[in-house]
Amino acid sequence: MKIEAISLGDNKEIQNQIIANIRDLINYKNLEPGDKLPSERMLAEKFGVTRSNVRDAIQKLEFYGLLKSIPQSGTFVENIGVIALNGMIEYILDLEEPDFKSLVETRILLELKTVRLASLRRTDKDLKKIKESLDAYETKVLSGKDAVQEDLLFHLAIAKASGNSSINALMLSITPKIIVNFNKYHVCDKNQAFIGIQEHKDIYEAIETQKPALAKEKMKVHFKALYQYCYNVQ
Repeated sequence: MKIEAISLGDNKEIQNQIIANIRDLINYKNLEPGDKLPSERMLAEKFGVTRSNVRDAIQKLEFYGLLKSIPQSGTFVENIGVIALNGMIEYILDLEEPDFKSLVETRILLELKTVRLASLRRTDKDLKKIKESLDAYETKVLSGKDAVQEDLLFHLAIAKASGNSSINALMLSITPKIIVNFNKYHVCDKNQAFIGIQEHKDIYEAIETQKPALAKEKMKVHFKALYQYCYNVQ
C-alpha cells in the first residue's frame, strides 16, 4: 500500500498502517521469534513511507514488547508466539488516545498502590527526593505560580520510591499527557493548590513513618477533588 504525504492529523493512521504491514510481513514470511526484519530503509521503500515513519512504528511495537531493536544489528521479532503477536497488534491498532477521565482513573489506581509500596520500601535517598519535590511545589504555590509540574514530580518521586519499575514506567508514560490536560482544563485553582501543600505533607509524613494504610488514605483525600472535577468535565 502506497502511503502519501503526511500531516499531523494523519500520523496515527499512517503509523497504524505500517504496524499492520509489519504484522502481515511477519505472517507472510513466517518469521519466528528471533528472526530479523528487513532494514528500516527497505521497509520504508516497501511501504511507501519515510524511514522516520517506520522507526516510530517499530518503537511502538518495541514498547509493547513485540519487537526488539539491537544497535548495529537490526530489528528482531521478540520471543512471543504468532497467535499472541497478532492478537496484541489487533488491540494496539484499536487503541484510542486516552481522554482526561481515563488518565485520572489510571493515575489514581496506580498511585494508591505506589504510595503503599513507597511507605514500605522507601530509602533515605527516596525520602530526600520526595521532600525536594514537595518543597519545590510549596515554593511555587506560595509565590502564586503554576505548580502542576512540581506536583507531578512529587508523585513521580513516590512512584520511584515504590521500587516497582513497571509502575514507575507507567507513571512516566502518562505524565506528559496529564500535564497537557491539567493546563487545558485549568484543573488546579489557587485554593486547591494551597490545600495541596498540606495534603502533600500528610502523604510525605505517612511515607516517612512507614504507615502504608495511612499513606493510602491520605492519597485518597488528595485525589478527591481531582476525581470530582474530572467527572464534572463535559
